[in-house]
Amino acid sequence: MIEAAKTPAVFKSPWARAGAIAAAAVVVLFLVVLLAKWLREQPAVQDFLVTYPGHSTLPAHAPAGLPAWLGWQHFLNMLFLVLIVRSGWQVRTTARPKAYWTRNNKGLVKTKGKPTKISLDLWFHQSLDVLWMLNGLVFIVLLFATGQWMRIVPTSWDIFPNAVSAALQYASLDWPHENGWINYNALQLLSYFAIVFLAAPVAIVTGARMSGAWPKNATRLNKAYPIGVARALHFPTMLFFVAFVVVHVVLVLTTGALRNLNHMYAAQDTDSWLGFWFFAASVVATVGAWFLARPLFLRPVAALMGSVTKN
Repeated sequence: MIEAAKTPAVFKSPWARAGAIAAAAVVVLFLVVLLAKWLREQPAVQDFLVTYPGHSTLPAHAPAGLPAWLGWQHFLNMLFLVLIVRSGWQVRTTARPKAYWTRNNKGLVKTKGKPTKISLDLWFHQSLDVLWMLNGLVFIVLLFATGQWMRIVPTSWDIFPNAVSAALQYASLDWPHENGWINYNALQLLSYFAIVFLAAPVAIVTGARMSGAWPKNATRLNKAYPIGVARALHFPTMLFFVAFVVVHVVLVLTTGALRNLNHMYAAQDTDSWLGFWFFAASVVATVGAWFLARPLFLRPVAALMGSVTKN
Protein backbone atom coordinates (compact mmCIF):
# COMPACT_ATOMS: atom_id res chain seq x y z
CA MET A 1 0.00 0.00 0.00
CA ILE A 2 1.33 3.42 -0.93
CA GLU A 3 1.39 5.75 2.06
CA ALA A 4 -0.04 9.24 1.68
CA ALA A 5 2.55 11.95 1.40
CA LYS A 6 3.18 13.64 4.73
CA THR A 7 3.31 17.40 5.12
CA PRO A 8 6.93 18.48 5.71
CA ALA A 9 7.55 19.52 9.31
CA VAL A 10 8.62 23.00 8.20
CA PHE A 11 5.07 23.70 6.89
CA LYS A 12 3.30 22.61 10.08
CA SER A 13 3.88 26.02 11.64
CA PRO A 14 1.22 28.64 10.76
CA TRP A 15 3.98 31.21 10.27
CA ALA A 16 5.83 28.89 7.89
CA ARG A 17 2.66 28.33 5.85
CA ALA A 18 1.98 32.05 5.77
CA GLY A 19 5.54 32.67 4.61
CA ALA A 20 5.21 30.08 1.86
CA ILE A 21 1.94 31.61 0.68
CA ALA A 22 3.48 35.09 0.71
CA ALA A 23 6.49 33.89 -1.28
CA ALA A 24 4.25 32.19 -3.83
CA ALA A 25 2.19 35.37 -4.13
CA VAL A 26 5.32 37.43 -4.80
CA VAL A 27 6.40 35.00 -7.53
CA VAL A 28 2.96 35.12 -9.14
CA LEU A 29 2.89 38.93 -9.06
CA PHE A 30 6.37 39.04 -10.59
CA LEU A 31 5.24 36.78 -13.44
CA VAL A 32 2.10 38.88 -13.96
CA VAL A 33 4.21 42.04 -14.28
CA LEU A 34 6.53 40.37 -16.78
CA LEU A 35 3.58 39.10 -18.83
CA ALA A 36 1.90 42.52 -18.80
CA LYS A 37 5.09 44.25 -19.93
CA TRP A 38 5.53 41.73 -22.74
CA LEU A 39 1.92 42.21 -23.87
CA ARG A 40 2.34 45.99 -23.98
CA GLU A 41 5.17 45.57 -26.48
CA GLN A 42 2.87 43.81 -28.97
CA PRO A 43 1.57 46.07 -31.79
CA ALA A 44 -2.01 44.83 -31.48
CA VAL A 45 -2.04 45.56 -27.75
CA GLN A 46 -0.54 49.01 -28.29
CA ASP A 47 -3.34 49.78 -30.76
CA PHE A 48 -5.86 48.49 -28.20
CA LEU A 49 -4.45 50.84 -25.55
CA VAL A 50 -4.72 53.79 -27.91
CA THR A 51 -8.34 52.96 -28.74
CA TYR A 52 -9.19 52.28 -25.10
CA PRO A 53 -6.96 54.45 -22.87
CA GLY A 54 -8.53 53.15 -19.65
CA HIS A 55 -11.47 55.47 -19.02
CA SER A 56 -14.87 56.03 -20.58
CA THR A 57 -16.15 59.46 -21.51
CA LEU A 58 -18.74 60.70 -19.04
CA PRO A 59 -22.11 62.07 -20.22
CA ALA A 60 -21.97 65.74 -21.20
CA HIS A 61 -24.11 66.76 -18.22
CA ALA A 62 -22.04 64.86 -15.65
CA PRO A 63 -20.89 67.06 -12.73
CA ALA A 64 -17.22 68.04 -12.49
CA GLY A 65 -15.38 67.74 -9.20
CA LEU A 66 -16.35 66.18 -5.90
CA PRO A 67 -18.87 67.74 -3.49
CA ALA A 68 -18.22 68.56 0.16
CA TRP A 69 -20.73 65.97 1.42
CA LEU A 70 -18.53 63.22 0.01
CA GLY A 71 -15.87 64.16 2.58
CA TRP A 72 -17.95 63.33 5.63
CA GLN A 73 -19.33 60.31 3.79
CA HIS A 74 -15.76 59.03 3.42
CA PHE A 75 -15.17 59.52 7.14
CA LEU A 76 -18.42 57.88 8.28
CA ASN A 77 -18.00 54.93 5.91
CA MET A 78 -14.45 54.38 7.13
CA LEU A 79 -15.54 54.61 10.77
CA PHE A 80 -18.50 52.25 10.41
CA LEU A 81 -16.69 49.71 8.23
CA VAL A 82 -13.71 49.46 10.58
CA LEU A 83 -15.97 48.92 13.59
CA ILE A 84 -18.31 46.56 11.71
CA VAL A 85 -15.40 44.35 10.61
CA ARG A 86 -13.95 44.42 14.13
CA SER A 87 -17.24 43.55 15.86
CA GLY A 88 -18.13 40.98 13.19
CA TRP A 89 -14.82 39.23 13.70
CA GLN A 90 -15.42 39.19 17.48
CA VAL A 91 -18.86 37.66 16.96
CA ARG A 92 -17.33 35.01 14.73
CA THR A 93 -14.39 34.10 17.00
CA THR A 94 -15.49 34.76 20.60
CA ALA A 95 -16.48 31.50 22.30
CA ARG A 96 -17.54 33.03 25.64
CA PRO A 97 -18.95 36.56 25.37
CA LYS A 98 -18.27 38.83 28.33
CA ALA A 99 -21.81 40.21 28.37
CA TYR A 100 -25.25 39.69 26.86
CA TRP A 101 -28.01 42.06 25.79
CA THR A 102 -31.77 41.59 25.77
CA ARG A 103 -34.11 44.12 24.19
CA ASN A 104 -36.79 45.68 26.34
CA ASN A 105 -40.13 44.58 24.96
CA LYS A 106 -41.78 47.90 25.78
CA GLY A 107 -40.82 50.12 22.85
CA LEU A 108 -42.53 50.93 19.59
CA VAL A 109 -41.46 47.60 18.12
CA LYS A 110 -42.65 44.65 20.21
CA THR A 111 -42.10 40.94 19.79
CA LYS A 112 -44.37 38.05 20.63
CA GLY A 113 -42.97 36.10 23.53
CA LYS A 114 -39.68 36.65 25.29
CA PRO A 115 -37.12 38.81 23.42
CA THR A 116 -34.01 36.96 22.21
CA LYS A 117 -30.84 37.35 24.26
CA ILE A 118 -27.72 38.03 22.18
CA SER A 119 -24.09 38.74 22.98
CA LEU A 120 -23.03 42.34 23.55
CA ASP A 121 -20.67 41.97 20.57
CA LEU A 122 -23.59 41.00 18.32
CA TRP A 123 -25.68 43.91 19.65
CA PHE A 124 -22.85 46.31 18.81
CA HIS A 125 -22.37 44.73 15.37
CA GLN A 126 -26.06 45.00 14.50
CA SER A 127 -26.32 48.55 15.86
CA LEU A 128 -23.41 49.57 13.64
CA ASP A 129 -25.10 47.86 10.71
CA VAL A 130 -28.20 50.03 11.21
CA LEU A 131 -26.11 53.23 11.38
CA TRP A 132 -24.14 52.17 8.30
CA MET A 133 -27.36 51.48 6.37
CA LEU A 134 -28.81 54.87 7.35
CA ASN A 135 -25.61 56.56 6.24
CA GLY A 136 -25.73 54.56 3.00
CA LEU A 137 -29.30 55.67 2.39
CA VAL A 138 -28.23 59.32 2.72
CA PHE A 139 -25.33 58.60 0.36
CA ILE A 140 -27.59 57.06 -2.31
CA VAL A 141 -30.05 59.96 -2.12
CA LEU A 142 -27.28 62.55 -2.47
CA LEU A 143 -25.57 60.49 -5.17
CA PHE A 144 -28.60 60.63 -7.46
CA ALA A 145 -29.77 64.09 -6.41
CA THR A 146 -26.44 65.67 -7.39
CA GLY A 147 -25.73 63.61 -10.52
CA GLN A 148 -22.61 62.08 -8.95
CA TRP A 149 -24.00 58.64 -9.80
CA MET A 150 -22.67 59.10 -13.36
CA ARG A 151 -19.14 58.88 -11.96
CA ILE A 152 -19.59 55.36 -10.53
CA VAL A 153 -22.30 53.81 -12.74
CA PRO A 154 -21.33 52.58 -16.23
CA THR A 155 -23.07 54.63 -18.94
CA SER A 156 -21.52 52.97 -22.02
CA TRP A 157 -20.37 49.48 -23.02
CA ASP A 158 -16.79 50.62 -23.65
CA ILE A 159 -16.32 50.59 -19.89
CA PHE A 160 -15.34 46.91 -20.15
CA PRO A 161 -12.50 47.13 -22.71
CA ASN A 162 -11.33 50.27 -20.91
CA ALA A 163 -11.27 48.29 -17.66
CA VAL A 164 -9.11 45.65 -19.34
CA SER A 165 -6.83 48.43 -20.55
CA ALA A 166 -6.56 49.95 -17.07
CA ALA A 167 -5.85 46.53 -15.53
CA LEU A 168 -3.07 45.90 -18.07
CA GLN A 169 -1.55 49.29 -17.32
CA TYR A 170 -1.63 48.66 -13.57
CA ALA A 171 -0.16 45.17 -14.02
CA SER A 172 2.72 46.50 -16.12
CA LEU A 173 3.50 49.10 -13.40
CA ASP A 174 2.98 51.86 -15.96
CA TRP A 175 -0.19 53.10 -14.34
CA PRO A 176 -2.94 54.90 -16.28
CA HIS A 177 -2.86 58.68 -16.36
CA GLU A 178 -5.97 59.97 -14.68
CA ASN A 179 -7.64 62.86 -12.94
CA GLY A 180 -10.00 61.56 -10.28
CA TRP A 181 -11.40 65.05 -9.82
CA ILE A 182 -12.98 64.81 -13.27
CA ASN A 183 -13.30 61.11 -14.09
CA TYR A 184 -12.31 57.77 -12.58
CA ASN A 185 -10.64 55.17 -14.75
CA ALA A 186 -12.84 52.27 -15.83
CA LEU A 187 -11.44 49.81 -13.30
CA GLN A 188 -12.06 52.25 -10.45
CA LEU A 189 -15.57 52.97 -11.69
CA LEU A 190 -16.49 49.28 -11.83
CA SER A 191 -14.96 48.72 -8.38
CA TYR A 192 -16.99 51.55 -6.85
CA PHE A 193 -20.12 50.30 -8.60
CA ALA A 194 -19.53 46.78 -7.24
CA ILE A 195 -19.05 48.05 -3.67
CA VAL A 196 -22.05 50.39 -3.64
CA PHE A 197 -24.61 48.49 -5.70
CA LEU A 198 -23.57 44.83 -5.30
CA ALA A 199 -21.49 44.13 -2.19
CA ALA A 200 -23.37 46.52 0.12
CA PRO A 201 -26.82 45.07 -0.69
CA VAL A 202 -25.47 41.51 -0.28
CA ALA A 203 -24.00 42.44 3.12
CA ILE A 204 -27.33 43.95 4.19
CA VAL A 205 -29.53 41.10 2.97
CA THR A 206 -27.31 38.35 4.41
CA GLY A 207 -26.84 40.23 7.69
CA ALA A 208 -30.60 40.68 8.04
CA ARG A 209 -31.13 36.95 7.49
CA MET A 210 -28.77 36.11 10.35
CA SER A 211 -30.12 38.71 12.78
CA GLY A 212 -32.54 38.01 15.60
CA ALA A 213 -35.10 40.28 13.94
CA TRP A 214 -35.61 37.81 11.09
CA PRO A 215 -39.02 36.05 11.36
CA LYS A 216 -38.20 32.54 12.53
CA ASN A 217 -41.69 31.17 11.93
CA ALA A 218 -41.90 32.24 8.28
CA THR A 219 -41.56 28.69 6.98
CA ARG A 220 -41.79 29.40 3.26
CA LEU A 221 -39.50 32.40 3.43
CA ASN A 222 -36.89 30.53 5.45
CA LYS A 223 -37.06 27.58 3.05
CA ALA A 224 -36.57 29.88 0.07
CA TYR A 225 -33.73 31.72 1.77
CA PRO A 226 -31.94 29.33 4.17
CA ILE A 227 -29.70 30.82 6.83
CA GLY A 228 -26.85 28.66 5.53
CA VAL A 229 -26.84 30.63 2.27
CA ALA A 230 -26.60 33.90 4.17
CA ARG A 231 -23.70 32.62 6.28
CA ALA A 232 -21.89 31.34 3.20
CA LEU A 233 -22.10 34.79 1.54
CA HIS A 234 -21.74 37.17 4.48
CA PHE A 235 -18.13 36.43 5.47
CA PRO A 236 -16.72 36.45 1.88
CA THR A 237 -18.52 39.76 1.34
CA MET A 238 -16.70 41.15 4.37
CA LEU A 239 -13.40 39.94 2.92
CA PHE A 240 -14.27 41.69 -0.36
CA PHE A 241 -14.81 44.95 1.53
CA VAL A 242 -11.47 44.55 3.31
CA ALA A 243 -9.64 43.82 0.05
CA PHE A 244 -11.28 46.83 -1.61
CA VAL A 245 -10.27 49.13 1.26
CA VAL A 246 -6.66 47.89 1.22
CA VAL A 247 -6.30 48.42 -2.55
CA HIS A 248 -8.15 51.74 -2.33
CA VAL A 249 -5.84 53.10 0.38
CA VAL A 250 -2.71 51.91 -1.44
CA LEU A 251 -3.77 53.63 -4.65
CA VAL A 252 -4.73 56.85 -2.83
CA LEU A 253 -1.31 57.03 -1.19
CA THR A 254 0.73 56.06 -4.26
CA THR A 255 -0.95 58.14 -6.98
CA GLY A 256 -0.57 61.62 -5.48
CA ALA A 257 -1.55 61.36 -1.82
CA LEU A 258 -2.09 65.06 -1.06
CA ARG A 259 -4.18 65.70 -4.14
CA ASN A 260 -6.25 62.55 -3.64
CA LEU A 261 -6.88 63.35 0.03
CA ASN A 262 -7.97 66.85 -0.94
CA HIS A 263 -10.43 65.31 -3.41
CA MET A 264 -11.79 62.94 -0.77
CA TYR A 265 -11.88 65.13 2.33
CA ALA A 266 -11.56 68.81 1.37
CA ALA A 267 -13.60 69.00 -1.88
CA GLN A 268 -10.80 70.79 -3.73
CA ASP A 269 -8.39 69.94 -6.55
CA THR A 270 -5.11 71.16 -5.01
CA ASP A 271 -1.91 69.80 -3.50
CA SER A 272 -2.39 71.54 -0.15
CA TRP A 273 -2.21 69.76 3.22
CA LEU A 274 -5.84 70.50 4.16
CA GLY A 275 -7.21 67.15 3.02
CA PHE A 276 -4.38 65.34 4.80
CA TRP A 277 -5.24 66.97 8.13
CA PHE A 278 -8.91 66.14 7.70
CA PHE A 279 -7.88 62.56 6.93
CA ALA A 280 -5.54 62.46 9.94
CA ALA A 281 -8.34 63.70 12.21
CA SER A 282 -10.66 60.99 10.84
CA VAL A 283 -8.01 58.33 11.55
CA VAL A 284 -7.60 59.60 15.12
CA ALA A 285 -11.39 59.51 15.60
CA THR A 286 -11.56 55.95 14.21
CA VAL A 287 -8.72 54.75 16.45
CA GLY A 288 -10.48 56.35 19.42
CA ALA A 289 -13.74 54.59 18.53
CA TRP A 290 -11.83 51.30 18.21
CA PHE A 291 -10.48 51.79 21.74
CA LEU A 292 -13.91 52.66 23.16
CA ALA A 293 -15.60 49.67 21.48
CA ARG A 294 -15.19 47.39 24.48
CA PRO A 295 -17.63 46.11 27.12
CA LEU A 296 -16.65 48.72 29.73
CA PHE A 297 -17.90 51.52 27.46
CA LEU A 298 -20.55 49.61 25.50
CA ARG A 299 -22.54 48.40 28.52
CA PRO A 300 -23.95 51.84 29.53
CA VAL A 301 -25.02 52.56 25.93
CA ALA A 302 -26.56 49.12 25.43
CA ALA A 303 -28.38 49.44 28.76
CA LEU A 304 -30.32 52.41 27.34
CA MET A 305 -31.96 50.07 24.84
CA GLY A 306 -32.30 46.89 26.86
CA SER A 307 -30.88 44.92 29.75
CA VAL A 308 -27.22 43.90 29.94
CA THR A 309 -26.21 40.80 31.87
CA LYS A 310 -23.10 38.69 32.33
CA ASN A 311 -24.82 35.48 31.29
